[in-house]
Amino acid sequence: MMKNPTIERYIDSLLEKSTPTRPVWNMEAIRQGKAPSWNYVDGCMIKAILDLYAITGDKRYAEFADAFIDYHVLEDGSIRNYRVDEFNLDNINAGKTLFELYDLTGKEKYRKAIDLIYTQVLTQPRNREGSFWHKLIYPTQIWLDGLYMCQPFYVEYETRFNDCKNYPDIFKQFATCARCLRDEKTGLYYHAYDSSRTMYWCDKETGLSRHFWIRALGWYTMALLDTMDKMDRERFPEDYKMMRGLFVDLIDSMLRFQDESGMWYQVVDQGGRERNYLETSGSSIMAYAIFKGIRLGFLPQSYYAAGEKAFLGICDRYLSDVNGELNLGGICLVAGLGGKNRRDGSYDYYMSEPVVENDAKGVAPFLLAYTELLRRDQAGL
Repeated sequence: MMKNPTIERYIDSLLEKSTPTRPVWNMEAIRQGKAPSWNYVDGCMIKAILDLYAITGDKRYAEFADAFIDYHVLEDGSIRNYRVDEFNLDNINAGKTLFELYDLTGKEKYRKAIDLIYTQVLTQPRNREGSFWHKLIYPTQIWLDGLYMCQPFYVEYETRFNDCKNYPDIFKQFATCARCLRDEKTGLYYHAYDSSRTMYWCDKETGLSRHFWIRALGWYTMALLDTMDKMDRERFPEDYKMMRGLFVDLIDSMLRFQDESGMWYQVVDQGGRERNYLETSGSSIMAYAIFKGIRLGFLPQSYYAAGEKAFLGICDRYLSDVNGELNLGGICLVAGLGGKNRRDGSYDYYMSEPVVENDAKGVAPFLLAYTELLRRDQAGL
């Protein structure tokens, strides 16, 4: 795909309207009426902006990303409103941007912030299977989301700064996730697992939540993909083979549920059920995963058609231009389990969360998919 003028204009409008204290793509913060602090939503968006810089060489993207993260990281390497002892895997995600920004700028405070976040990885509580708790407030639980938030950061640190010493721990956590959360019948993964089997949302025999949520499946797909991208494959060939097998199996399983529109439903295996809808963030992640999986050699070129169908389906259905104002819709604002809101993981729960426009949980993977198309064009494919 050549540069798309509509998408380029959409990107420009988002950057022009955003500052580190009020990014227009963080709908949760906007709805709550407060400035966002260090969080995974902004981390997703800045990662996408850095990918745009990597493929286009446009310094505006690098400068925007640097200014955004620079605001949050203080000179001593501490991070505004980030606390290790919250043990929240979501808060590791934005740390992925620090590696690239450190390489681009040489700012020592970014290196210090990387080390600070790594201390959380080293001390994160674990369940009896050896996997990280999703958050301190969600003890003993594995969420698919958490694998994406943490593991690509963890593996990049190990690769660059720790001689890969903790690779076995990373591989074990992926293998545990597959063993505990994968459904044998569909090949899909449940949203979460409670090792203690005490949470009201879980099956008391299996510990599993009830449904296959598209964005959680997307996060996990990206976790596998981005972790493999940063690992030393030659030193760990068997573990790489295991990771690749999990990735390909999940892509193949997801393709069985791809809608004729190219997209996927909010509850993946229940397309056509009343109130279920085609969802942008998870569909964008799958398009990105397919494109990048092909580029890295994990998938054959024959998969490209499915990725393209997903990307074009999102554009056709949800990228709108009203009086010159571009918006990307169909994005589930948030979905989780437990907490004060009694999120029970039921079908009705997943249908109850707000559907919004322009939130980075949808915009960022949409832009990541777009950058992969730009890479293909540059490569002459």
